[in-house]
Amino acid sequence: MKPIETTFKRIETKYVISKEILDKLVQDLKEYLVEDDYPISTISNIYFDTEDFAVLQDEHLGVKRKEKVRMRTYLSQPKIDSQVFLEIKTKDQEGVGRKYRLLSTPISILNFMTKGHLDSSITDTVVIETVKKLQRDYKFAVKPRMYIYYDRFSMKEKETIEGYAYNKVRVTLDQNLTYRDEDVSLFKGNHGFPLLDEDTIIMEIKAPGKKPDWLQAILDKHGLEEQKFSKYSCAY
Repeated sequence: MKPIETTFKRIETKYVISKEILDKLVQDLKEYLVEDDYPISTISNIYFDTEDFAVLQDEHLGVKRKEKVRMRTYLSQPKIDSQVFLEIKTKDQEGVGRKYRLLSTPISILNFMTKGHLDSSITDTVVIETVKKLQRDYKFAVKPRMYIYYDRFSMKEKETIEGYAYNKVRVTLDQNLTYRDEDVSLFKGNHGFPLLDEDTIIMEIKAPGKKPDWLQAILDKHGLEEQKFSKYSCAY
C-alpha cells in the first residue's frame, strides 16, 4: 500500500466548466492522463471558523494570509471513530499552495480544534502550531462552521518510459457541490443547498510548476480560462 502523503506543495488553478463539454474535454485529457488510483470519490469537508466567519473575512480583507483549516473524509458514511484528515491549506502571493494534513478521528479533531486537547493521533508540528495560533488569534472561538460536499473524478499524468511522470500533473473534476451552515457535522448526511447550478463543474489542475504545453493547448482548444474560485468563499 502506498504511504499517505501528508505534505503537498503545488500550483493549483481552477476552471468553471459546463457539463456540455465534459466528455470531449476528458477524452482529450486522457491522451496524457490516466485515472487516479481511486478515481471516483465523495468528499465531505468541515471548515472551521468563528460564528461570524471572522477567519474568512480577515483573509478577504488581507488582514491574514490565505489559510483554511478543514476536516475532510472520503467516506460516504463516516463514524465518530473513522479515519479522517485534518488539513491546513495555505497559499502565498505567487500562488503556490501548500497543504499539511494528518490522519485522526472526528472526535479527536473536534476536541483539538474547539478545546485545544491533543491526543496521540495529532502529532504533525506544522498543523499543531498553525491551529494553536488560530485559537489564540480568535480567542478559542473557532468551531465547525460550514459543511461542503461534492463528487470528484481524479486523473493523474501518465508514467513515462522511465517509470515516472515528469510534471506530476493531476486534474480533478468536482460536481454536485452542496453546502450547509447548520447541522455542521460529518454525521448528518450530505444534504444542503446547491453551491452552483447542476450543469457546472469545477476543474482543478494541480502541478508542481508551470502547466505543460500539451495541457495549455487542451485548455485553449476548449476556450477555458483560469478563474479564482474557492468553494468555502462561494458558500459563504
